[in-house]
Amino acid sequence: MILIKLGGSIITNKEKPLSPRKKIIKNIVKNLKKIDESIIIVHGGGSFVHYWSVKYNMHTKPMNYSVRGVSTVKNSMIELNKIILDLFLENKLNPYCLPPTDFMAGNDPIIKKVKEIQKIANAGLIPITFGDALWYGQKKTYILSGDRIMTYLSKILKPRLSIFVLNEDGLYSDLKSKKLIYEINKKNPIISENKMDVTGGMTRKVEEASKISKMGIDVFFVNGNKPERIVKAVKNRKFEGTLFRGKKNA
Repeated sequence: MILIKLGGSIITNKEKPLSPRKKIIKNIVKNLKKIDESIIIVHGGGSFVHYWSVKYNMHTKPMNYSVRGVSTVKNSMIELNKIILDLFLENKLNPYCLPPTDFMAGNDPIIKKVKEIQKIANAGLIPITFGDALWYGQKKTYILSGDRIMTYLSKILKPRLSIFVLNEDGLYSDLKSKKLIYEINKKNPIISENKMDVTGGMTRKVEEASKISKMGIDVFFVNGNKPERIVKAVKNRKFEGTLFRGKKNA
């Protein structure tokens, strides 16, 4: 089983609020058809969540956020998810919408429910879940990121590979120029920024990828603008991107 995260930066235009990149998504979906294994998809919110979360000052920490903001973010994510589901259907794949409320309680995954996701994938459907605004309890809510979902699912389901599909060449902005977005301390998964503009979103991706690799799972960062690289990673062909090699004895 393969776990794939479609980052918000590749499926939406983060420079323009509420703007899906349908052509890019369609190209990715066409390449996913070439994968013979069962897959589970997680997608981010990109400009569909960032715009509203900034407006309503919402974060990943459980707090008493604006109920209007919670409602707006959730509706926006459903809108983006519907776009993705439709593109899967249009390209003869069988998506199965799976909101995170189906397998989360507060900010903890429900192990039994998570294990059902793999059964759904093995049945020939493609579970598609996403980062979202969630109820925490005691009038508190929070934003659960798709990157965090990747870690939860990896820990419980133990996929063969976890792949993050980004808007750049892994930890390089460009593989040809070899310009690093990040430099990683090999002794400690602490990220040191270079002089380039670095987003908090990428920081979280690196942190979650490091956690997943410590579970013994290989994690790939690939450029979604070149979706054939997803297939290469799955089929163990010449890989282009960034690899966090799973530590089998971790």
